[in-house]
Amino acid sequence: MQDGVLLLNLGGPETLSDVRPFLYKLFSDPEIIRIKNPALRRFLAWIISRAREKKSQSLYRQIGGGSPLRKITDSQAAALETALAAEGTPTRVYVGMLCGKPSIDDAFDSIMADDIRRLTLLPLFPQYSATTTGACFRYIRDLAVRRNLSEKIEILRIADWYKNPLYIDAVTDMITAAFERFPEEKRAGVHIVYSAHSLPERYIKEGDPYLDQTKECVSLINKRLTERLNFGGEHSLAFQSKVGPVKWLEPSTESVIRNLARRGIRNILAVPVSFVSDNIETLYELDIEYGNLAEELGVTEFRRAESLNVHAKFIAALANLILQFE
Repeated sequence: MQDGVLLLNLGGPETLSDVRPFLYKLFSDPEIIRIKNPALRRFLAWIISRAREKKSQSLYRQIGGGSPLRKITDSQAAALETALAAEGTPTRVYVGMLCGKPSIDDAFDSIMADDIRRLTLLPLFPQYSATTTGACFRYIRDLAVRRNLSEKIEILRIADWYKNPLYIDAVTDMITAAFERFPEEKRAGVHIVYSAHSLPERYIKEGDPYLDQTKECVSLINKRLTERLNFGGEHSLAFQSKVGPVKWLEPSTESVIRNLARRGIRNILAVPVSFVSDNIETLYELDIEYGNLAEELGVTEFRRAESLNVHAKFIAALANLILQFE
């Protein structure tokens, strides 16, 4: 018997044929599409998945034909297992995707087969939102009831970790490396755009802490960046990946880039602040869509800080979160 960790994420389509099933599962989730009637919610998810399939396939085709998220998360799990073993805490690390593969059900099949008696849920979302971390936790609560897990395994939960000092250091490492790719004479004029996944504004009004946590996270990163680089330039917090007609968090990343270009800003560094792994939002939206937009608007230097992926300090941050339970 030994302890286990379950890394949680939403997942992504690994092939173009996976796109529609992925979209259907995503929009079927009651935390993402808040319609109480399950049949109506599933019908709407079916409509959305069919309507968005071709466009989504086109975007994934531009980043290699599928999401790299599973491979990256598998690598994070292996690195975390190694890091915990080096700390004298041998722990099995599993991966479960709410909408992708391996599914959370698949993960629990392995967890129970391995006779894990204490499991820590570690969502790969620094900031808590009911649509991400909350959706994963809700699914596992329902799964625990269906499979009568309460008597078989103790489940611990890490709800958010955006203030973890090692995580803040890791993001600062990525920003520092990106700064060094700008010509030295232009670094003082770089404007940082922290880009976070958007959320319907109504969810925030209903009590979702995501916006406040994201703002605090940006503040902590900026403080560390100032200490390290004496950065005194401007920064903005913006939101990407809006879907549907409802009012989402603003300003959008697109509108911020347009406004900066209008002001004559020619050096922009985009920092993914709610994503820790490369996915469609970083590889297509930030790199391709917004990179092309910036070029069209006359921004001469548009760069993105790399995602954390398996950055050593990020893996150390994840290990630190687990060791806090010891």
